Amino acid sequence: MDLADLGWNDEWAAKFAPHTAAGLEPARVTADFGRGYGVTTAGGEVFAELAGKLRHDSAKRAGLPVVGDWVAVRVKPGEPRSQLHAVLPRRTKLSRQAAGHRRAEEQVLAANLDTVFIVAGLDGEVNKRWVERYLFAVKTGGIAPVVVLNKADLHADNATALAEVKSIAGDAEVVVTTAIERGGLKSLRPWLRRGHTIALLGSSGVGKSSIINRLLRDEVQATQEVRESDSKGRHTTTHRELFLAPGGVLLVDTPGMRELQLWAPDAPLSELFPEIGAAAAGCKFRDCSHTAEPGCGVKAAVGSGAIDSKRFESYLKLRSEREAARKPRYG
Repeated sequence: MDLADLGWNDEWAAKFAPHTAAGLEPARVTADFGRGYGVTTAGGEVFAELAGKLRHDSAKRAGLPVVGDWVAVRVKPGEPRSQLHAVLPRRTKLSRQAAGHRRAEEQVLAANLDTVFIVAGLDGEVNKRWVERYLFAVKTGGIAPVVVLNKADLHADNATALAEVKSIAGDAEVVVTTAIERGGLKSLRPWLRRGHTIALLGSSGVGKSSIINRLLRDEVQATQEVRESDSKGRHTTTHRELFLAPGGVLLVDTPGMRELQLWAPDAPLSELFPEIGAAAAGCKFRDCSHTAEPGCGVKAAVGSGAIDSKRFESYLKLRSEREAARKPRYG
């Protein structure tokens, strides 16, 4: 295995230099099984478990390895398991707020991504508020988002659906695809470059695994039909995994998520909601919260219809979650 096929370059080699003297090898995490990891070294794929020191030092969940990470491992010939000793500093990351913790805590879903395909299905109405949430999560991790409107074969007016999503996507690209037709993924070609790492993100049933299979030209990821009763998909991806596709692009599939609780305590919302930032310039008070203050330019714009009221509600909700990420969850 040539590690360059997995994205290894001089920048990563420089970051790895301190681990070379310790006799460790570079590897990229290609699968997260919960109790261990699939990692790929120059010698091939191996199963790795956390070394005791890394497990002890990673007091926070965000410090543990995830799919896409470059790591330092010790491989012992003839042994079925290797030890994972260190995680290299991440270039980008896709995170959410972990559930079930007293304090707000970051959970990193995947690392060192170049692009995230935010996949939504056109077999029903596209939830624009959902799209805004995912765009915010992707951008705050330093990753370029692309909104993929899949299942175009099941929608009567793709042009209108595309225009509606473009109106709330800011500078993110929006494309239409269908994974079941020959040539149905040609709009994704600009991002399918050698060494480029792409994650697919979206709810269960939107066709992420079908897109993965098409791009890999193989039935690698199991797919199932959506339930007729509610058009919701059955969860077909059970863990995150990175695949090397023909042409050299790297693809990360993720389990469908029913919700994405944001982790972005310091991220600005102005890039995703530029119209609100522009209207805020007319506020009477510099620290206006756009809720109850007199002379609020944003509230005036909402009242006149210049800013969509549902989009403004989405802005307030995302802002509230951003603030909550800075505080204890209970008490």
